[in-house]
Amino acid sequence: MKFKLISCEIFYRELCTAVARSPHMVDAEFLPKGLHDIGTAGMRERIQTAVDRIDASMYDAILIGYGLCNNGIVGLSSRDKKLVLPRAHDCITLFLGSKERYLDYFQNNPGVYFQTTGWIERGAANGELTQLTVGQKLKMNQTFEQLVAKYGEENAQYLWEQLGSPEKNYRKMTFIQMGIEPDGTFEQIAAEKAQERKWEYEKVPGEMGMFYRLVNGIWDEREFLIVPPRCRVMATYDDAIIAVEESRP
Repeated sequence: MKFKLISCEIFYRELCTAVARSPHMVDAEFLPKGLHDIGTAGMRERIQTAVDRIDASMYDAILIGYGLCNNGIVGLSSRDKKLVLPRAHDCITLFLGSKERYLDYFQNNPGVYFQTTGWIERGAANGELTQLTVGQKLKMNQTFEQLVAKYGEENAQYLWEQLGSPEKNYRKMTFIQMGIEPDGTFEQIAAEKAQERKWEYEKVPGEMGMFYRLVNGIWDEREFLIVPPRCRVMATYDDAIIAVEESRP
């Protein structure tokens, strides 16, 4: 079989490894990580555009390498080929191997900030996407002094406390080791970041299974959603995470 894969570049190393070992032919296209930062509508539009330009006659299915990710895939559809998506709250679900493991770890480790090779080497938006990020729209890429000059000290203090320091809610750094790292450099970077912030640090083993099953065509309905042509992805806000919204007449 032949698949087209549209994925966030945060999964670049993992999916390239899986594609290289897949029994199927998989053509991969990676979109910038910065799509996560431009808002739900903007992210969906960019992914939908990538899907729409695919020559569907060349493929048996279109694979989507995204989690629900702040509803960025809600409304996604394909005219001619089925879409296959992981049932994942966000990318960490795939790195940890299942939505159940993700929820268990998250609930038992409040204030955790995850790191992987992708988040370390591709974690910042750049180029044109920088101008579209939520932080840019809220002017929170400015220094505290710039906010004071524009909004006054009292308002600037409030903005800075509420939005200016997103790291304030974290107290633990967890590096997910996927087994595809070339050496210990990425882990060292994560550990150093934790030390700089005076956070607790932990390394946990990741799980490549969802990546392999996605590109190998092993799509159990408990783990993946198959969306028929002209139907759309919808969020369910329950354990299923996503479901099929039937096409309207």
